[in-house]
Amino acid sequence: MKKLLLFLLALTTVVVLAACTANEDAGSEEEPDDAGAEETTETEESETEAKEEESEGEEKVLRLNNGVEPTSLDPSIGFDAVSWDPLNNLMEGLTRLDQDSVAGAGVAEDWDLSEDGLTYTFHLREDANWSNGDPVVAEDFVYAWKYMLSPDTASAAAFLAYFIEGGEAFNSGEGTADDVAVTAIDEKTLEVVLEAPTGFFLDVLTNPAFFPINHKVAEANPDWHAEADSFVANGPFMLESWEHDSEMEFAKNPEYWDADTVKLDKIHWAMVNDTNTQYQMFETGDLDTATVPPELSDELLEGDNVYIGNYGGLEFFRFNITEEPFQNKKIRQAFAYAVNRQDIADFVVKNGVEPAYGFVSPGFTTPSGEDFRDGNGDLVSFDANYAKQLLEEGMAEEGYEELPPVVLSYNTSDTNKAVAETMQSMLSENLDVKVTLENQEWNVFAEAQQNLELQFSRSSFINDYSDPVNFLESFITDSYMNRTGWSNAEYDELIANGKSETDEEKRYEYLYEAEKLLAEEMVAMPIRYYNTVVLEADSIEGILRHPVGYFDLKFADKN
Repeated sequence: MKKLLLFLLALTTVVVLAACTANEDAGSEEEPDDAGAEETTETEESETEAKEEESEGEEKVLRLNNGVEPTSLDPSIGFDAVSWDPLNNLMEGLTRLDQDSVAGAGVAEDWDLSEDGLTYTFHLREDANWSNGDPVVAEDFVYAWKYMLSPDTASAAAFLAYFIEGGEAFNSGEGTADDVAVTAIDEKTLEVVLEAPTGFFLDVLTNPAFFPINHKVAEANPDWHAEADSFVANGPFMLESWEHDSEMEFAKNPEYWDADTVKLDKIHWAMVNDTNTQYQMFETGDLDTATVPPELSDELLEGDNVYIGNYGGLEFFRFNITEEPFQNKKIRQAFAYAVNRQDIADFVVKNGVEPAYGFVSPGFTTPSGEDFRDGNGDLVSFDANYAKQLLEEGMAEEGYEELPPVVLSYNTSDTNKAVAETMQSMLSENLDVKVTLENQEWNVFAEAQQNLELQFSRSSFINDYSDPVNFLESFITDSYMNRTGWSNAEYDELIANGKSETDEEKRYEYLYEAEKLLAEEMVAMPIRYYNTVVLEADSIEGILRHPVGYFDLKFADKN
């Protein structure tokens, strides 16, 4: 393993959606492993020509696979992993995760915090510029954040800005843009006032949703983000070309304030949605990194070019409690206890993933120094006999002699299909329940899930920032990420306290209780945690794959 590869972030193709995560959004929800693009191949002739051109020009070109077309390169709209990976390398916010995965200086070279913990004053770098030469100014952040919060934008990321005074009121239509406490004091000074002290706010700001937007460019062309010739970047790279649904090419951004650190000349992004095809491209040298096809997991995981690490995310399934039979808690619990997560992890997904017996993934350290996951323990397990008992009790409560038909929906992907088929078999064997499977392409699936049109559906979450409240807040009343029809005032209060409590030990107690309540209600059932499993060529070093955060190529090199 390369010692220089410090942090491992899954390069699996995930359309994540929102928080999050991660597209489940984010979070975001991610759509690991495959998500919705057609398979693409290159001829041997074109591959050879590309390699010859690269060698002759002596350019350092990193060849990566994004899996599918980014949802959007508008930072407020592209709230998923397939957009985050490109965006985090084209743009930069006030803070940026450093090589230790800590929120450090980005466009802001430093900042001040008031004694009451409410007011941040950010000082922007004098040499921070856009790729068109414009200076990055405080007004670019004011414009971007108010655009994100505007009800007209309908950004899935808007809830992240509720930490800012006036943010939620504006987004909900109860306030105005003027009420949002984000102010350009001068060209290079930005003031932000929070609703309550938030110790992890600098981590929140690393999310691409908080990236600036060149307000002059956006006012002149609202679709500035849709094509390469109109896109303006302020990060390590700029968008040189974009053939939609096929490929993108980034070039080093000479206007970036830290351009001297950037070693790569270009990044070529393929959009190959088939795990076996992208693996073959890695084998032939047409990709420098690749995910491991599950069927080759046993063979490849012991190789020298494989990196495995934690990644803050969860695969889970949502119950729509507005549809029978999942209005009944015991029936939801029965389904959760009937599934053997260990077998799904070991024999279906493979690649060293861990089964999930709780909702918050490992990797979050509590004030006492232990992992949140260890502190709150296992909240659901595999127990077929208990599952049968729960199903019988739930059916009796509802007066069912026969369970209403159940349809399990998932977004199209080989791995998702395999997991769904395995769950179908387990529910049949352990509960004698017939489950019908239905797959849909990502965009159709995501909209249907959001509109509560799916009865029992697959989901994924990638953390938007490094705090356990990030996943748990997805299930508060009326959250964009809820998608279950569930509302619980006690849960809402626990999450509110879990965000605002300044005593960290007390804050974590609120979060423990919230997760236990979510498991008791079982409006969603956890399946497995995500991890990072990446094949990487010997010539590559310095890619940052943060356990919670965004794929970063600023320090990458190719020898």
